[in-house]
Amino acid sequence: MNLLPLALLFLHLAAAAFWVGGMAAMHFAVRPAAASTLEPPLRLPFMAAALSRFFAGVVVAIVVVLASGLAMVMLAGGFARVHWSVHAMFGIGLLMMAIFLHLRFAPFRQLQRAVASREWPLAATRLGSIRRLVALNLGLGVLVFAIAIMGRGM
Repeated sequence: MNLLPLALLFLHLAAAAFWVGGMAAMHFAVRPAAASTLEPPLRLPFMAAALSRFFAGVVVAIVVVLASGLAMVMLAGGFARVHWSVHAMFGIGLLMMAIFLHLRFAPFRQLQRAVASREWPLAATRLGSIRRLVALNLGLGVLVFAIAIMGRGM
């Protein structure tokens, strides 16, 4: 029995679950809890620190998802030989990566600078931009999971 495809699938799913599950936790639990319990001078540095740690993990998850996904496609004989659902997941995944890179290097950097200079209204605006982009990526991530599960039956 060849364990390589199973190991690749495990790594792929674990990394995708970390990324999508982490977005859900940040969006539906961490951010609302911080917003309801902390004033801006505490909440905004907390969220910047939490996002910084999460984003470091997302970078690793992206590398693992991309490498394992491409390896599985190559083991299957290339993109010409895989189901349409793999193409859809790959395309949506690339879009998610582009959105992440934008939010990591634009609004998140601006959030960090605003927090460092204690410009709370600007920091709150940047955090709102990040929240919207994370919500978009979360929706796309859920769509990818739906395609992965139901795509073969379509």
